[in-house]
Amino acid sequence: EYDAFDFCQDKEEKRPSENLGQVLFGERIASSPYKFKFNKPETCKQVCIKSYDPENASDRNKLEFLKKGMQLNYQHHWIIDNMPVTWCYDVEDGQKYCNPGFPVGCYVTPAGRVKDACIINAEFNKKSTFYLFNHVDITIMYHSGKDESWPGARLVMAKLEPKSYKHTDKDNLNCQGPPMEIPRDFTSKLDLIYTYSVTFEEKNKIRWASRWDYILESMPHTNIQWFSIMNSLVIVLFLSGMVAMIILRTLHKDIARYNQIDSSEDAQEEFGWKLVHGDVFRPPRKGMLLSVFLGQGTQIFIMTFITLFLACLGFLSPANRGALMTCAVVLWVLLGTPAGYVSARMYKTFRGEKWKTNVLLTALLCPGIVFADFFIMNLILWVKGSSAAIPFGTLVAILAMWFGISVPLTFIGAYFGFKEKPIEHPVRTNQIPRQIPEQSFFTKPLPGIIMGGILPFGCIFIQLFFILNSIWSHQMYYMFGFLFLVFIILLITCSEATVLLCYFHLCAEDYHWWWRSFLTSSFTAVYLFIYAIHYFFSKLQITGNASTILYFGYTMIMVLIFFLFTGTIGFFACFWFVSKIYSVVKVD
Repeated sequence: EYDAFDFCQDKEEKRPSENLGQVLFGERIASSPYKFKFNKPETCKQVCIKSYDPENASDRNKLEFLKKGMQLNYQHHWIIDNMPVTWCYDVEDGQKYCNPGFPVGCYVTPAGRVKDACIINAEFNKKSTFYLFNHVDITIMYHSGKDESWPGARLVMAKLEPKSYKHTDKDNLNCQGPPMEIPRDFTSKLDLIYTYSVTFEEKNKIRWASRWDYILESMPHTNIQWFSIMNSLVIVLFLSGMVAMIILRTLHKDIARYNQIDSSEDAQEEFGWKLVHGDVFRPPRKGMLLSVFLGQGTQIFIMTFITLFLACLGFLSPANRGALMTCAVVLWVLLGTPAGYVSARMYKTFRGEKWKTNVLLTALLCPGIVFADFFIMNLILWVKGSSAAIPFGTLVAILAMWFGISVPLTFIGAYFGFKEKPIEHPVRTNQIPRQIPEQSFFTKPLPGIIMGGILPFGCIFIQLFFILNSIWSHQMYYMFGFLFLVFIILLITCSEATVLLCYFHLCAEDYHWWWRSFLTSSFTAVYLFIYAIHYFFSKLQITGNASTILYFGYTMIMVLIFFLFTGTIGFFACFWFVSKIYSVVKVD
């Protein structure tokens, strides 16, 4: 947290309250000691003085912690009127990048290297030296409202430029001169004077409604990413069309041929997928677990669909801090009924009888795994004193929502699910299972499952890069329209890839399609995990065991959610397909 460092503190004002999403994401907002009035410029105004004595152990520890923050490139994140205060600087190709944060300071290594953000200051040239950003030039731009019904002025942009000044005279500050150096070896007394300047500019060209645009437009390589997304969508749509055409044409011929054979006088031997009509709806092994996964997957699917739809309409924009996470959690809690209903109905269709176990597992298994993962990571964060640690009260509130709302709703859904009749199949199941002939390499379960996840992953990996950047690299995610489109494409691709592979397996007289249809599309989650490992090693500079555990802990939650979601899509697409094809052929 901001208060963990020995910066200037504001002891007077209370901390603002945060919503559930902000707390879960570790956004702790503290009030600032930098006080200024609208349209009243300030030049080199003192905030506070921090003195350090090498004889004092507490002072030494505070200064060492500050140095460690500079070495690890810790950044300030400031907010004015819900707008991030940005530091805009030039990057390659003459473009400007507006960072919603700025470094605590800069560290020049013994080899003379500095972090990217510190290269812009040529004065940071002493090796093994820390340079503290103890001054900020803040520029607040406002829309005066002269041409609108709004009588006052509204803030439309807040920028700052961090500076480092060695203030020699406490009584006569001029914010000029050499940078504030903190030597590596702390041997003499040190005074750190924090100052700021603020100016106000009228910007009537920028409307208040579009004040976030300059931050979002400056995200690096946005144009390239948009082109890549369009390219990915075109490829996926083309592949989906091809898959659909192959299935429809081949199936049409199969059904016509089977029905023609039935109507002819000379009865010929059956072949292909029609052969297994007496076994194709035989209940699967581990039907309990599959029905639980399907119930949870349905809950996640509806939650994701509604959340993305609301985000597309602009209700969950980056301006509403924590709104996306809050919406997702509340929706998940309220959608216990469809989870219980689907799980109970499918379990009854699988001829299961342990309905109490089914309901309890649906309500507790997957949420329990997520909560256990979350709790272990929270313990690590508590021990480390991180701002991302969730307070005990919030954990109790989440448990109360789970057991007080979600679990009872799951029981209600399961009650109605068990009252319904089992789903009727178009063909009868034989008493004696048919022997499955030896399969070729490509029709064996594992190769089919591994191949099935490639196509769905191909349509999401560019969006995945954006999402991981927004979580781990302090970048704003705002392209919810494209994300919703990719979500729909993912549904189509998962369905078609699973149906196609299911058709090939049935043609090879292998009727064990229940679990395979679930695992074929859910294997996309394994590719997601592999990509997350690649992202960790190629894009992030994370050091320390706690940070690594944190990254992979949160990644495992994402992978589990994605596993259930994609698997459910593939299963129900395949279930509809199998029911459909066996209902249109004549069976004795």
